[in-house]
Amino acid sequence: MYVAVKGGERAIDNAHAWLAEDRRGDPEVPELSVAQIREQMRLAVNRVMAEGSLYDPDLAALAIKQSRGDLIEAIFLIRAYRTTLPRFGGSRPVDTGTMACDRRISATFKDAPGGQVLGPTFDYTHRLLDFKLAAEGTVPPAPTADPLPETAPHIMGFLDREGLIQSEPEGPDTPPDLTRSPLELPAERALRLQALARGDEGFLLGLAYSTQRGYARNHAFVAELRIGTVAVEMDIPELGFAIEIGEMTLTECETVNQFTGSKTEPAQFTRGYGLVFGMSERKALSMALVDRALRWKELGEDDSGAPAQNAEFVLYHSDNIQATGFLEHIKLPHYVDFQSELELVRKLRAQTAAGGVTATATAAQDCETGS
Repeated sequence: MYVAVKGGERAIDNAHAWLAEDRRGDPEVPELSVAQIREQMRLAVNRVMAEGSLYDPDLAALAIKQSRGDLIEAIFLIRAYRTTLPRFGGSRPVDTGTMACDRRISATFKDAPGGQVLGPTFDYTHRLLDFKLAAEGTVPPAPTADPLPETAPHIMGFLDREGLIQSEPEGPDTPPDLTRSPLELPAERALRLQALARGDEGFLLGLAYSTQRGYARNHAFVAELRIGTVAVEMDIPELGFAIEIGEMTLTECETVNQFTGSKTEPAQFTRGYGLVFGMSERKALSMALVDRALRWKELGEDDSGAPAQNAEFVLYHSDNIQATGFLEHIKLPHYVDFQSELELVRKLRAQTAAGGVTATATAAQDCETGS
């Protein structure tokens, strides 16, 4: 605590009150509601849910409002709240093959079975400010479109039928849970994917971009990117069967990477995978590229020394809450530490002025030995 700040705890209380006043802004301007944030800032809400590890659009919108739009602070609030929630059990793995897609594209197959659906995307918009939005007018209705397919098969399945895609080994029935146990290395792929799913989007984007520029020699094609809703089911022991407890929106991305094979494996393709809460395709695509880069050892590839191939570097630095906490702790009082360094610098300067370089070395040695 900044006990030397004038007013002590009273000053901190006043800082909180000032923060609340700044959060509200001009009282003449109507206040944003949680519902408005949830419905009109959906991509920000999705990011907070994904990196906060909690699927609840209302709580994510509330956190954004409370944090004044600071998404990392909002993610921190959501993670803190998540730790207070009871755990009733685990759901079944969601079946993304039955996803009701709002968007589904492939960069590898033009005539993808089930069709391609552009959906709501910025991909084909002009990056020009739309001043009509400043007029706060009503949005014209979208033109009538062809009905979306109820389900669409995974494109990777067609490569798998020909044996052209590397087969994935069966994982454990209950994978480790990163939200309940600390990360330990070496981490299996299921744990790495969890860490990537809730990692900072900007950090993963930079790493993914580095793989495309040659840091990992990892050129990928987007086999499929899909966004839509899936059912969440949970086994009820008393009933003896599973029931649907809700739906959630997910973004799934699978990338295809060339693999030349080895002494035991024929030439084939390998995959990268990303799965994220909400509509977060930049995050899902980045996740897939980094996932593939981290698989170099299990695929028998050489370590090029690229950052995206270093599991410790990626996993320990992708969590924005840990990074923020360690970064911002240097704002807290470090009076004693700094005073000791200040005294050392003064001593070195004084001895240097008196006796030259030799005195400086002696003073440094005295410091190391504690004399």
